[in-house]
Amino acid sequence: MSFLTAEWRKLAIANYAIDRNLLIPYLPAGTELDLWNDTCFVSLIGFLFKNTKLLGFSIPFHANFEEVNLRFYIRYNDNGVIKRGVVFIKEIVPKFALSIVANTIYNENYEAMPMSHCLLENDDTRSVQYKWRYKNNWQSFSIEANKSLSEIQTGTETEFITEHYWGYARYSADKTNEYEVKHPRWAQYKVRSFDIDVDFGLVYGSEFEFLNQQQPASVMLVEGSEISVERKNTIRF
Repeated sequence: MSFLTAEWRKLAIANYAIDRNLLIPYLPAGTELDLWNDTCFVSLIGFLFKNTKLLGFSIPFHANFEEVNLRFYIRYNDNGVIKRGVVFIKEIVPKFALSIVANTIYNENYEAMPMSHCLLENDDTRSVQYKWRYKNNWQSFSIEANKSLSEIQTGTETEFITEHYWGYARYSADKTNEYEVKHPRWAQYKVRSFDIDVDFGLVYGSEFEFLNQQQPASVMLVEGSEISVERKNTIRF
C-alpha cells in the first residue's frame, strides 16, 4: 500500500536559473544535479492537495490543503538505472501535523504556516493564487492562464520540470532517503501573466535572497492528477 495518496491540482511553477554551486551543499549523498540544457533550476511551486489519504485512511481536517515549496532537480544512478528526482529546500503547509509526519518519516524540510488560495475562472481564462504568512509577512504567487488545457510536448522545458518521479532527502553524510512519486503525464494551461511577491531571503534563507531581484526564466501552470507517494527507502553509501 502507498504511504500517501492524493490529488495534486493547479501547480503554479516559477523556475529560476541559478549558479549550480549554490545547491551543492543541499545535495543528498550519492546524487548529482540534473540540468536542463546546462542550466540549473530551482522552482517555486504552489499547488493544492485534495482527497489526501495516509495509508488508505482520510485524516479529519487534513484532506484538502495548500503546499508551497522551493525545490531543485537531481539524478541518481541506481546500478545503471538513472532516476530523475527532486530535493526540497523547504515545503510549506498550513497544518502542523503534516509537517511533523513528513519531517519525521521522510526527513524532509516541512514548515507549517498560515496559508490560503484563490481559484477563479471566466469564459476563457483562469487564475490561481497561493499565499502564505511567514513572520507576519504575507507572501504570494499568482498566475493568470488560458482556461483550456494543452499537451506538454516531449523534449520541452515543461516536460523536464514535471517529469521527475522520485524524491530524495539527506539523511546523513552517507545515507539518503528515496521515495517514488507516481502519477500520469500531466497537461498544462498556457500562462498569460504572473505576479510573484515573495521575500526569498526571509522565507528560504539569505543564500536565496538574490532571487528577490531576479525574474524567473519560465512560469508554468499545470493541472496535475491523482498521485501516490510510496514508502521510503534509505540508501547507504
